[in-house]
Amino acid sequence: MLDLTPTGYFVVGLCAFIIGAAKTGIPGIGILPPVLMALVIPAQESTGALLGILILGDLFAAGYHRHHAKWSHVFRLLPAAFAGIVAGYFALGIVDDRQLRKIIGAIVLVMLALNYWRTRARGDDLHVPSQWWFAAGLGFAAGLTSMMANAAGPVMIIYLVAMRLPKIEFVGTSAWFFFIINWLKVPFSANRGLMTGPSITLNLVMLPAIALGALAGVFVLKRIPQKAFTAVVQILAAAAAARMLL
Repeated sequence: MLDLTPTGYFVVGLCAFIIGAAKTGIPGIGILPPVLMALVIPAQESTGALLGILILGDLFAAGYHRHHAKWSHVFRLLPAAFAGIVAGYFALGIVDDRQLRKIIGAIVLVMLALNYWRTRARGDDLHVPSQWWFAAGLGFAAGLTSMMANAAGPVMIIYLVAMRLPKIEFVGTSAWFFFIINWLKVPFSANRGLMTGPSITLNLVMLPAIALGALAGVFVLKRIPQKAFTAVVQILAAAAAARMLL
């Protein structure tokens, strides 16, 4: 297992809980774990360790939302997303750990800015293009940011909002898209040495925290005003990302 301080284990456990909740009911909070993990684990290693946690969270989400995915949107995004994963794989080969920390911080800040723009500019009534090039562009961006920083959530939110999906199909489609995308990333991450035996052991140790988060996302956190909760989480994510840049 990865050698972490007690604080490091606490942060990873918190990230596991957040991912569980994000996967089953509160997708907006998933922007926080990438920056938190990179603060306690070297940046390149953190992407592999976080990927394993995401995959375990995907199992809960895909199982819970097994009948709720809009597959036409998943298949529409996948080819461009896979191209983005390949591009991200090669990009990881030319950056060092310090540079990747800054890249993760920058990606998260850009994703937060995009989400802020979406919510401030008329929210769900915002007119967003829905042509093939829109899906291709966002699919590629999702694959690239997911491979490099596990931070593609806001990109997917923008796309699904544009498609005007009902809430249950929104979450289900996102759950299955990332279930597929994260498994596609496994051989690339393993080839880069980002997913290792110690990181997988850490992932399995965090399984109870992921499960608790998944339950919380379904039964508890839905009762908290999501707008205020998401705003606090995004502010914390922005602060953590800014620290990584500095």
